[in-house]
Amino acid sequence: MAPPLIQLKDIALTFGGTPLLTGVELSVSQGERVCLIGRNGSGKSTLLKIVAGLIEADHGSRFVQPGATIRYLPQEPDFAGAATTLAYVEAGLSPGDDHYQAQYLLEQLGLTGQEDPAHLSGGEARRAALARVLAPSPDILLLDEPTNHLDLTTIEWLESELAARRSALVMISHDRRFLANLSRATVWLDRGQTRRIEKGFAAFEAWRDEVLAEEEREQHKLDRKIVAEEHWLRYGVSGRRKRNVKRLGNLFALREQRRSYRGAAGKANLTATEADASGRLVIEAKRIGKSYGGRPIVDDFSIRVARGDRVGIVGPNGVGKTTLINILTGTDAPDSGTVRLGANIEMATLDQHRESLDPKSTLAETLTGGRGDTITVGGKSKHVVSYMKDFLFTQEQARTPLEALSGGERGRLMLARALAKPSNLLVLDEPTNDLDLETLDVLEDMLGDYDGTVILISHDRDFLDRVVTSVIAPEGRGKWVEYAGGYSDMLAQRGEDLEEKTVKSAAAEPAKDAKAPTPASSASGKRRLSFNEKHALETLPKTMAKLQQDIAGYQTQLDDPHLYAKDRKAFDTVSAAIAKAQTELDAAEEKWLALEILREEIEGAS
Repeated sequence: MAPPLIQLKDIALTFGGTPLLTGVELSVSQGERVCLIGRNGSGKSTLLKIVAGLIEADHGSRFVQPGATIRYLPQEPDFAGAATTLAYVEAGLSPGDDHYQAQYLLEQLGLTGQEDPAHLSGGEARRAALARVLAPSPDILLLDEPTNHLDLTTIEWLESELAARRSALVMISHDRRFLANLSRATVWLDRGQTRRIEKGFAAFEAWRDEVLAEEEREQHKLDRKIVAEEHWLRYGVSGRRKRNVKRLGNLFALREQRRSYRGAAGKANLTATEADASGRLVIEAKRIGKSYGGRPIVDDFSIRVARGDRVGIVGPNGVGKTTLINILTGTDAPDSGTVRLGANIEMATLDQHRESLDPKSTLAETLTGGRGDTITVGGKSKHVVSYMKDFLFTQEQARTPLEALSGGERGRLMLARALAKPSNLLVLDEPTNDLDLETLDVLEDMLGDYDGTVILISHDRDFLDRVVTSVIAPEGRGKWVEYAGGYSDMLAQRGEDLEEKTVKSAAAEPAKDAKAPTPASSASGKRRLSFNEKHALETLPKTMAKLQQDIAGYQTQLDDPHLYAKDRKAFDTVSAAIAKAQTELDAAEEKWLALEILREEIEGAS
């Protein structure tokens, strides 16, 4: 094995009397791709700063191979003293570096180099910071959340750029797909210590669960051993003093081992407060359009969103995702076309702009609105500290100002505010930003169990694949198309990646009356049934037959004239079940009839 370019041994660091790192080890050799995994607040960013030489540990050693170059990408880059983005990137170059790379990388990342750093958006700031660390082609790249604020096309560009480089990588990221594609080794920072496997992130979660299960078994054995020794202490002490003293000392040592054990952090308890069910139709948009300064943002787009749908919106930054979601939810009015919201809609929104939070407000004040110590969740009053604990905040953090919270903690706070409001329509703008992997898992489970409708914007490909039932993607010139399935399904249906299709479409000169191509259009322009529509036509008859059979069975039970008197609870359960089955049958029949009419129209026109 090649000698390490950088090595940390027995690193320890304490903040405010609480040990953050204890005996941490980390070694990175030439060309290695290491992902650093851990819960929010576990010390990942601090450890990366120690590797970069920006923080000195209380204890331990740091060795860097003489002549090895290191570049560090922080979560929040400092642009102080830079007049332009090009000047900022060039300031990171050494005398022997190729200065052409600075301008080249900025252009690759969609910047000109003349932008004022004081007026950059979050995505632009992240791209400028990436250009600064990539331009020197260092031996070691330390990347702290490199995909934050980046759109999908830039994330995919960054992946291919890093894969082609010879630099060693140490990466912290919440983007599972990014880590799985690039990492070849995994370091898990857990309760102040590191564990390592020589496998990429794809193998991490199964390995972590194995480690925690084994740890739980060992603790169970320890508890049983302590119980056995305590039983001996009460009933089995003999007259041999020397042997008894030694065994008693062993018992005290076992008790101390049990007391000093730090269990793994629990999982967040994310539960959306659900309002009464909405109508079957949640949103119906017909041929909507919106332009700004003569530039079409949305052009001739139509969609129907039904109760229970999970719709993802993807696309490059600035393409109009937030505008589209605002039009669909009634926050903004279209220039043309109509949007109709269904009956009984209760909407809760998660905004990606966390800067809207007052940094001087405390965590408790933000959740309660500054009114007392209680928060209303699901129509019931709950103490704010109890609600905070559901989202992995401690009681001591209740009076912590928001400016002292980490990015992940601010992300959980925004979720806590949004989910406290009763809703049957969740609108989430970048909900995964800064969340650790465990909280992401819980968020995905919560959205899977949510009975309402979800519309979200996300650049996390893995999250989209796990959560959404359809994806709306831009085609250029304000055209948007809905694809069935997740992000990977969308790519398979398009036959090319998001950037390639959008760029091709934007480059083509459209005819005045041209219409956006859809996945259901053939090369000759004739309408065809999509894969989803064909599948529904084939499976809906079976679904309807099954529902009719269920309804007949429920009806047989209700035909018993004594059921109400004998078992009121069973009567209510069966009545609710038959009503639900009838609603589902009506919806299935309506959908099948519409598809059958469409099929006949297509076959008649061909």
